[in-house]
Amino acid sequence: MGKIKTAKQMERHFKGVANHYRIEILLLIAEHDGITLEDIVEGLGANEKTIGEHTRRLYQAGLINKRYRGKFVEHALSPYGKTFVHFLKSFQQTQ
Repeated sequence: MGKIKTAKQMERHFKGVANHYRIEILLLIAEHDGITLEDIVEGLGANEKTIGEHTRRLYQAGLINKRYRGKFVEHALSPYGKTFVHFLKSFQQTQ
């Protein structure tokens, strides 16, 4: 078993998903590994600057990884991002 995270470390991840766009982005990336910012914008029907800022915050929170391919940036879930998506999907289910 790995190291136990402190409350402060966990806070960083929870703040990273504390927005409906960020939750939608995580779920979209989970379905489409390697998705570009342009495809995320199109999939959510939102402003590119808004989505760019939200992906930046998800990256800073350690929930997504970015891979640069020419002029495009591909997004994938980090291991912590995969854990959060699993949590979000289980939380999304009605009891």
